[in-house]
Amino acid sequence: MSQPLVVTNTITINAPAAKVWDALTNPEQTKKYMFGCEALSDWKPGSPLIWKGTFNGVEMIAVKGNIISIDPCRSLVYTVIDPNNPAIPDLPENYLTITCNFTEKDGHTTLEASQGDYSTVADGANRYKHTVDGGGWDPILVQIKALCES
Repeated sequence: MSQPLVVTNTITINAPAAKVWDALTNPEQTKKYMFGCEALSDWKPGSPLIWKGTFNGVEMIAVKGNIISIDPCRSLVYTVIDPNNPAIPDLPENYLTITCNFTEKDGHTTLEASQGDYSTVADGANRYKHTVDGGGWDPILVQIKALCES
């Protein structure tokens, strides 16, 4: 059995959890830091979640998945896959799981985001390396922090 391949990044944001939650679930906010994509969902367990944006003048779904669990301002767990990558079959076993955990204390929120398990998905080692080489969630968390603290 192989070791799980999970990328985890953490940041502390000088804002209450409700503001950080809004940054993760409000399409008007997500497009400010997620490459112009809006996160669209009814935010209920089992519901679809799509990240939709415009690229080279064409509106498209950049990432899709499903909400696994949701506890506003505490935890959000969902799956993702890039539907535009023909090398990765759009099958449930190829979806990665994103887990966002919030801890609020004294008006500050620590947001931990993890993504994986790459060891269980098609082309997992390459996908993991690409994510690690890109800094995992760090670049996005830095933008969320700037958005929430502005």
